[in-house]
Amino acid sequence: MSLSTAAAVPLMPPSSSRISSDYDTIRRAIEYMSRHWRDQPSLDRIAAAVNLRPLALQRLFTRWAGLSPKAFVQALTLDHARSLLDDSASVLDASFEVGLSGPGRLHDLFVTHEAMTPGAYKARGEGLIMRWAFHPSPFGRSLIMVTDRGLAGVAFADEGRESSALTDMMGRWPRASYVEDSGATAPYARRIFDPETWHPDRPLRIVMIGSDFELRVWETLLNIPLGRATTYSDIAAHIGKPRAARAVGSAVGKNPISFVVPCHRVLGKGGSFCGYHWGLTRKRAILGWEAGVAGAVGPLAAPS
Repeated sequence: MSLSTAAAVPLMPPSSSRISSDYDTIRRAIEYMSRHWRDQPSLDRIAAAVNLRPLALQRLFTRWAGLSPKAFVQALTLDHARSLLDDSASVLDASFEVGLSGPGRLHDLFVTHEAMTPGAYKARGEGLIMRWAFHPSPFGRSLIMVTDRGLAGVAFADEGRESSALTDMMGRWPRASYVEDSGATAPYARRIFDPETWHPDRPLRIVMIGSDFELRVWETLLNIPLGRATTYSDIAAHIGKPRAARAVGSAVGKNPISFVVPCHRVLGKGGSFCGYHWGLTRKRAILGWEAGVAGAVGPLAAPS
C-alpha cells in the first residue's frame, strides 16, 4: 500500500462544525498511528485511543481520507515514504520534459500563477490590500488570503490558534493593508478543498510574492503530481543549484500558499517525514487525503 495507490472516493463533510469536529478526531487518530505504526495497530486500538467505536472510526476515517485506518497505517511506514521517492527524479524530469514548467503551468488543482515584480516583493506588501478570513477545511481551520489578482495565502490553524496563524501570515507582508472579508475568500476556500471543482477550463489564479529564488522553488513545487513526492536535493538540482538543498528547504518552509503550492509533497533524505510549517501531523493528513483523491480519479494531469 502506498499513498499513490489507495483507491476510494473521498467525500467532503457537510457542515463547518462537522468538518472541525471530524478533523480533530482524524488529527488524534493520525497522531496515534504515527507514533505506533511499527506495531501496525488494529482498528480497535486506534478507535480506543480516540474514544470512538471501531465501526464509527472506520466510517469517519474512510469518508474523510478515502482509505481505511489500516491502509493509512501501512502508508505511514518509512518503506512507504521511500517508495514515494523511488522515481522522484523522473517525476520532476517528466514534468519538465513535457513543458509543464512554463508560465501557464497547471497542476492537479489546475492552477495558473503569476509572480509579483521584484519591486513589489521588496516593498513588503506596501500598497497591497489583503482580504482574509478563516474557513473550515479537511485539515482544520484554514486561513485564506486574497488580493485583487488572486489567491496569495493559505495557512492552517487548530481551534484556538487562529490568531497565531494570522500573525504569522501578516508578518510576511508587513506593509500590506489587511481587511477581514469572508465574502471575498469563501469562493477560494470552496475551490481549493473540493476536488469536484478542479477543472482545467476554470484554473485557480494564484499570486506568488517572494524573492526570485523562492519563486523558482515554489514554481518547481507545482510540478510534483498528486500522490507523489520529491526531496529538497532534487528540487535544488532542478533549479540549477545542486548545493542549495538547505536554502531550498528554507524556501519551501516559507511557501505562503500551503496545499495549493504543494510543499507537503517534499520529504527529507531517504523519504523521512520532516518539516512542515503547519505541523507534521497535518502533513501526513494532507498526504493521506490526497491518496484518496488520487485513487478515486487518478493523477490529475495538466492538459498539453
